[in-house]
Amino acid sequence: MKTPKAIGLVAALAALVLVPAAAVSQGKKDAEIPAAARKSGMAEAPAIVQAAGLGCNVSDARKIGEDKKTKTGYYEVACGAGNMGFVLQAPAGAAPTVFTCIEANTPPGPDQKPSAPCLLPENADPKASLAPLIQKSGVQCLPEQARGIGQTKTNTYIEVACQGGEGYIVSASAPFDAAKPVQAQNCLVYDDAETNIKCTLTDKAKRLAVVDTYAQAANNGCAVKDRRFLGAAKDNAQYFEASCQDGKGYIYKVTGGKVAETYECAKASHLLGGCTLTDARQAATEQAALYTRLAKAAGSNCDVDKYALFPPRPGEEVVEMVCKDGKGAIGLFKAAGGGSQVLDCGRAPVAGYKCSLSKDAGYANLTADLKKFNFNSCDVSESRVVGKSEKGTTYVEVACADGLKGYMIEYQSTPKVQAVNALGCAFAGNCKLKGNT
Repeated sequence: MKTPKAIGLVAALAALVLVPAAAVSQGKKDAEIPAAARKSGMAEAPAIVQAAGLGCNVSDARKIGEDKKTKTGYYEVACGAGNMGFVLQAPAGAAPTVFTCIEANTPPGPDQKPSAPCLLPENADPKASLAPLIQKSGVQCLPEQARGIGQTKTNTYIEVACQGGEGYIVSASAPFDAAKPVQAQNCLVYDDAETNIKCTLTDKAKRLAVVDTYAQAANNGCAVKDRRFLGAAKDNAQYFEASCQDGKGYIYKVTGGKVAETYECAKASHLLGGCTLTDARQAATEQAALYTRLAKAAGSNCDVDKYALFPPRPGEEVVEMVCKDGKGAIGLFKAAGGGSQVLDCGRAPVAGYKCSLSKDAGYANLTADLKKFNFNSCDVSESRVVGKSEKGTTYVEVACADGLKGYMIEYQSTPKVQAVNALGCAFAGNCKLKGNT
């Protein structure tokens, strides 16, 4: 696949040099547009716009010039206030080539002027039309600068520098159509990537300075020492790391330009590789010790070795823990302290959680629950959550290691998860595990 630079704007602007000198002189910003150029443009450009498949209702147009040798005409069109304008390259008998006014206004090289910039009044600020398009992609950006990067057969690439220092690569359709999906990727994605697309309107340090704003908004007392961009998620959420002057560190999840979540580095190992600007290992050790204390306060003897957090819930922190003896557990720790509990991996599914860090399935605890109801011959070898009853209890089917029919255990989940009844599959029905049917 050809790169945007290979078949993009630079080659097209080079072709525009072939326009007769009189026409090129009309491309100066301080020149008035001749009435004849407008008359020819309005007469000829609408048909070319239609042939190009542009979603543009031509409100103004001018003919930039014509290369008599190749029989190629060049036009600028405006598509109404607030809409993107275009420069059209129209060879006789061939499909037109379309460039946005942002591309047309982009110089072909350093210390060079655009060969055929947009001059029509409605096209005076083409970057303004990008703001609502970028917003549709889930990004908040008020463009300060924009430049055309180039095109492939299907995409138009534009760099945008936003107020506040952020920058984005906008990927739109080719030819450009504001009605079609637009993607905006943070310039920080491209800074260290092996790609021919780079952001040049601002530098990396200026783009990363936005982390200071996020730290201030998070209001967690972090005086930023260093900054890092971690990456973006499929939902367009972006993640930034900040190390603080006091030695702490945080990861900020940003959506729509605002801080949506703040994670201490000790709790962020699951996010895009975790923190690297601070000593995350030391922080993780301290956090494991905290979860050990919380687990013991809830009646568990788990000496926490590793942990991972589930998405937070109001007033409660849910943590999967691997104990130093290899067993697994789910800690449901209330912010107020009271009502916290630790569930082994066998009973955790009753509360809607599943262990994944340890190999311990908690079958020994399910076996113990059966014995509470005098079912003493079954060593549980498999389990599944069946569902809830009308009274709110949860049924868990278990299979036995000896291959004989298993059981249905009934659990209440409040105020604590505990078994309240058990019945053999021969009588319970709805058993589906191997050996139970």
